[in-house]
Amino acid sequence: MPPAPVTSPVRPLSSASGTTRWNVSRPTSRTPSSALSSRRSEEPLPELTPAAFRARLATGGPGSVCLLLGDDAAEKRALIEATVATIDEGIRLFNVDRFQGDETTIPEVLDAAQTLPMMAARRVIVVLHAEHVLQPKRESQAATEGLSALEAYLEEPAPHATVLLEVADLDERRRVFRRISEAADVVRCGDLADATDAGDWIVRRLKEMGREAEPAAVRLLAAVVGSDASALRGALDRLSLYAADAPRITVEDVRTVVGASVAGPDDDWAVARAIEQRDTRRALREVGLALEAGAVPYMVLGQLAWVARSRLGPTRTGPAIDAVFRTDRALKQSGGDPRVLLERLVAELCGGRGRAPAGGGGPRGRR
Repeated sequence: MPPAPVTSPVRPLSSASGTTRWNVSRPTSRTPSSALSSRRSEEPLPELTPAAFRARLATGGPGSVCLLLGDDAAEKRALIEATVATIDEGIRLFNVDRFQGDETTIPEVLDAAQTLPMMAARRVIVVLHAEHVLQPKRESQAATEGLSALEAYLEEPAPHATVLLEVADLDERRRVFRRISEAADVVRCGDLADATDAGDWIVRRLKEMGREAEPAAVRLLAAVVGSDASALRGALDRLSLYAADAPRITVEDVRTVVGASVAGPDDDWAVARAIEQRDTRRALREVGLALEAGAVPYMVLGQLAWVARSRLGPTRTGPAIDAVFRTDRALKQSGGDPRVLLERLVAELCGGRGRAPAGGGGPRGRR
């Protein structure tokens, strides 16, 4: 007697509109493991760098499913827009769908992926903050069925669609991550292991910006800022503004705009010393380093308030405390960009010698 047919737990159903909807039901029998292994690799696919992903876009086009993860939000956004740009602008309205992970479900995303493109070869489906659907905070039958539907889709993705899953954070020990890494492209954005990786990242970013830098300047920037891609991106943006008319970024530029000491934001007394010595430029640089390292503006304000109360002479203390109160009020009332407000306060605490730059980010323009 022939064996009984195996029923898949997830079945695509065609609707009248031509959209395939995913029906999730209880399996009547277990799918043989040999059948699964024949369709899916036992090992994760090699991860891609952002540069390798862009090269793939330029040559063969995007894959069917891609997971974008890592701390560099700007890089992830750039890769998403580069993928969207593979669709002609005039027909993107019909062929690009964008979802927010906390406002959608996996079946909705899969429905969009199964929809046939209009006057194009592919569709692009973007899911921002996809961790909300990939690792929901609360378990439920709907969430479990959604993840099962995703696994089934990974086995046989729609050939006409690219699904981009952007995540801020994802537990890589979870089954869903293993399944995605076995069947889809995984691109890590901003995961720099050491100063060498940071230096390579700086060189690539400078090339994208159409700028050049002295090799020693690249090494110093990597040593000072470290392997935080977001902080490196901010530092390069400020350096580009500072050295706008120069042919290349120099070591002196890095020392002026970012700081020369590797200790940088770890030196809790650097701002106090600079303000005591009325060194506006150095004080601004140290505050900038602290903010780039992730310091909360109110924590920085607290340190500056302590400097105003405890480290300045009697003729400077009164005006300094008044300036601190004004800044505190402006921060609470959202009276401006926190960085600009703090830099303006630093300039006042230094005795008005020097001016906080408009727009933040340290001194601009070579003198």
